[in-house]
Amino acid sequence: MREIHVDRITQAVKELFMKANYELPPDVQKAFEEALEKEESPAGKEVLNLILQNAEVARKERVAYCQDTGVAVVFVQIGQDVRIVGGDLNKAIEEGVRQAYKEGYLRASMVWDPVFERKNTGDNTPPVIHYEIVPGDRIKIIAAPKGGGSENTSRLAMLKPADGWEGVKNFVLETVKLAGPNACPPFIVGVGIGGNFEYCAYLAKKALLRPVGERHKNPLIARVEEELLEEVNKIGWGPMGFGGRVTAVDVKVEMYPCHIASLPVAVNIQCHAARHAEIEI
Repeated sequence: MREIHVDRITQAVKELFMKANYELPPDVQKAFEEALEKEESPAGKEVLNLILQNAEVARKERVAYCQDTGVAVVFVQIGQDVRIVGGDLNKAIEEGVRQAYKEGYLRASMVWDPVFERKNTGDNTPPVIHYEIVPGDRIKIIAAPKGGGSENTSRLAMLKPADGWEGVKNFVLETVKLAGPNACPPFIVGVGIGGNFEYCAYLAKKALLRPVGERHKNPLIARVEEELLEEVNKIGWGPMGFGGRVTAVDVKVEMYPCHIASLPVAVNIQCHAARHAEIEI
């Protein structure tokens, strides 16, 4: 049984959220560079150039790539042969988020409570944490700050099994159409299909973590991703909604078995600030 002290977790989370907010991942950067070559709209090209310039300034100056530094979403894979020592794991992760947003001059966006007073918590806590138990004696942590604009345009539907693939595709495309410029394209579109009400939403968000351009290992799902990406880009929103060929740089789909009476589908829109960073301890 391998022991990991909570202080290591806190430090790792702090560093990850600062890095994620300052640096676009290489796959996303490359996708925007390739999009610039594909885009035919002059306004779209200008927007993509500005996005790339902004990414360069953020990385060099160590400032936030986007002023909306998001809900602090954390994916944690815990090896079943790991023992956490020295304190509470949840509190350790929360402390890492608190330090990152305070010391990194990142905007605090979380309010409590969500309906009535809506008072800002002041340090962007609490985070949203997803745990997964896996084989081994390591811990993998992924920090994925998720902005409010794109999150607000995400949707979930409990379709009927008879709706089939056409129903799923129409729901995805309708969601992208409704999102429009409000969600700051070019997008990455995460789609979760199956499971149940809450799990399909988790799948949609988790799908966004796969590198841009990497197709699903299942050939059927890979074809579905390619079909959806082609259809999404026919919508024509283009970069920042100014029109063009590149509304999305990728569509990611994750599937899970579901009940015979159900067809849950969730779409999690990711704006151009597709930020995440990871570490294995």
